[in-house]
Amino acid sequence: MPSVSFASDTQNTNAGGTDTNTRKPAPTGYHVDHENERSRNISDHSNESSQLRVPASMPTLARGFSLVPERLGKRGSYKRQGNKGMFGCEAAMQLLAYLAALLTLPFSLFMCLKVIAQYERAVVFRLGRLVSEIPKGPGLVFILPCLDNVKTIDLRTFTFNVPTQEVLTKDSVTVAVDAVVYYRIFDPVMSVVNVEDANRSTRLLAQTTLRNVLGTVDLYQLLTAREQIAHLMQDCLDTATETWGVKVERVDIKDVRLPIQLQRAMAAEAEAAREAKAKVIAAEGEQRASVALKAAAMEIGECPIALQLRYLQTLSSISDEKNSTIIFPLPIDLLSLFHQNFSGNNGSSNSRNDSVHSNGVNDEIKRMTEPPPPPPREGQSQLTSSRTFATSQKVESAEEDLI
Repeated sequence: MPSVSFASDTQNTNAGGTDTNTRKPAPTGYHVDHENERSRNISDHSNESSQLRVPASMPTLARGFSLVPERLGKRGSYKRQGNKGMFGCEAAMQLLAYLAALLTLPFSLFMCLKVIAQYERAVVFRLGRLVSEIPKGPGLVFILPCLDNVKTIDLRTFTFNVPTQEVLTKDSVTVAVDAVVYYRIFDPVMSVVNVEDANRSTRLLAQTTLRNVLGTVDLYQLLTAREQIAHLMQDCLDTATETWGVKVERVDIKDVRLPIQLQRAMAAEAEAAREAKAKVIAAEGEQRASVALKAAAMEIGECPIALQLRYLQTLSSISDEKNSTIIFPLPIDLLSLFHQNFSGNNGSSNSRNDSVHSNGVNDEIKRMTEPPPPPPREGQSQLTSSRTFATSQKVESAEEDLI
């Protein structure tokens, strides 16, 4: 945060951030020229603009607050205007207040002394006028009853949740965004004099800034570049609240909620992409496996010993799977000889089978088309039965001989 410059000599205080600048008392009749103050601040405009950097990936604001601080006014807006040495009514009232405090000792101590905590500072107004540009505290602070008005300012870091904002992004998508803002008051005098309620004003400004910043980005940037968007929002808030004595320390985007229809569409798109990728991977795997199998088959075909080993591995795997199966391994040479004979006689056997099949079909057709034979006579039936009995006896005797 750039320091605030004044016409008179300035002195920076401790690094705690409570009293940023101290100013020597102005001489009698000192008057601040606001136009000169404005011109000095505008001349420093270009030097300070180079110190504020915005992420290159994020677009600048089309509307809202400028990223270059315009520190116009500042403490010059509440400097004393022609203080003539406190003559007249004000001097008389202060004198009476001091006398009343002395006469009512020690009871007046309970009203004239105020305790300021370590994390607080007191801004004292006497008869509506700022007593000192340096806030008082911590410790005991002396005040005049009925004349002094004390504003106690908390210098600790405040945290508040930005209410859920319905924002229309650059690509016309409505999203609900939640954010968290961390800020503190670094100049108690400016936070009292330049703004009515610094805390409330900062919270309202955070809501409008969130809508303005998110309106300049699309949905993809909002989902993938939250940190850059948070930094941009912090720069905008810090620039706007600088004249209020408020320092925005951090901005976080908590949650981004999409419409239900958009969530389903994105889920379906992601699922389709995963399925397509899985199919491509499976196809590539099958292609590589087929190439490997082809190479293995060629290697096994060229080496008979490899074929024999493969045969033995197959027998071993079969015996492991089904123990009740009895396998009689045959020599691989015998199997190859059988394969050659089978391939050589395959054509002749097929032709022979075709001829036998055609002859059988012709006999069946002839039998079905022939007229039935006439019934046998009585003598012929007895002769036929006797011949059939003799034939059966011969067949049975032949079977017994074979057995």
